[in-house]
Amino acid sequence: MPIPEDVTGDEIDKDVKQELQSLPKTLAEDVARNLVMVARLIDEDPEGAYGYSRVALRLASRVAAVREAAGFAAYANQKYSEALAEFRAARRMTGTVELWPVMADCERGLGRPEKALDMAGAPEVHKLDKAGQVEMRLVAAGARRDMGQLDAAIVTLQSSELASHSIQPWTARLRYAYADALLAVGRQDEAREWFAKAVEADRDGSTDASDRLAELDGVEFVDALDEHEGEDEGQSGGAEGESADAAPQEDGDKD
Repeated sequence: MPIPEDVTGDEIDKDVKQELQSLPKTLAEDVARNLVMVARLIDEDPEGAYGYSRVALRLASRVAAVREAAGFAAYANQKYSEALAEFRAARRMTGTVELWPVMADCERGLGRPEKALDMAGAPEVHKLDKAGQVEMRLVAAGARRDMGQLDAAIVTLQSSELASHSIQPWTARLRYAYADALLAVGRQDEAREWFAKAVEADRDGSTDASDRLAELDGVEFVDALDEHEGEDEGQSGGAEGESADAAPQEDGDKD
């Protein structure tokens, strides 16, 4: 797959670069450039990211960072079985537990929420950092909802992290999930309150909390550009209508 000339491979994380030092220099550079493309595309073009991850995997399947990148690319494309296999491989190579929450979410994606809940109660969770533990809580709450246990999902999300006024990278998503769970059981006023709190914490636009809040408040946004386009279409439609009316008259003349 083509890689832009401005991608050198030096953009990758230093820890990943260190892992790649076990490879011949030219091969390491090729793998690094493909990993950079995975990182660049995974949010906006997950299918493209997946393609580059497969190239990297073909070149260096014994490098943990490559297996992890391939896992995330597969995960972004909802290829959960494949993602889980790659995450397991990466975990075997590194011995770390960082991937535990996303592995549990793959189980959800495969229709096995009970397995995800089992993983949420495993000893590995205690080895996660705070961000990982919050992520695991989000996955567990999602599994509860998958199983129709809506009230249990709400309880699962209730935590010191949710109650904290401190804004952390996970705060917006945690508040959003809690608001959505409340809304699912009809607790609309409380849901509105927590969507508003999610908006306050969502500094990088990682959720659509503002849209959900506006929806609850009955606010509708009209794009001025779309409005003008609609007017133009209406005028074009009139002109087309006149042409259509003229056609039968011409046919009549020919007769």
